[in-house]
Amino acid sequence: MRFKGQPIRRARIEMIPLIDVVFLLLIFFIYAMLSMTIHKGIPVLLPKAKTSLIDREQYLSISISRNHRIFVDETEVPMERLLQRLSELCKEKPSLRVFIRGDRRIPYELLVRVLDTVRASGLSKVSLETHWKE
Repeated sequence: MRFKGQPIRRARIEMIPLIDVVFLLLIFFIYAMLSMTIHKGIPVLLPKAKTSLIDREQYLSISISRNHRIFVDETEVPMERLLQRLSELCKEKPSLRVFIRGDRRIPYELLVRVLDTVRASGLSKVSLETHWKE
């Protein structure tokens, strides 16, 4: 029964809880996507650093194994051919980022030689990959 003077109330859809749910779903899918990144490289025992940062854009991985073998992504490349291979990749993608993954037991001189070769090839965005130290 309706009395005169009472306004008719219409149903409302509240937007604030809906926005909260959408943002939570967005955060969930972003974290799920980040956990599915594919690492290109061979396993090496990395040193630890407190300022490690994970940045997985389009990049090239250079791995130096314990027995001084050098791998570009997963392909072994001798030191003599490294400059040629990196120069070819630089021509294809000049803005390519390079991550050097050196085993902590390799000589420092070998790491510097690889870093110098990367820079000589024309690739300037170079990072040394480490594990985060707790």
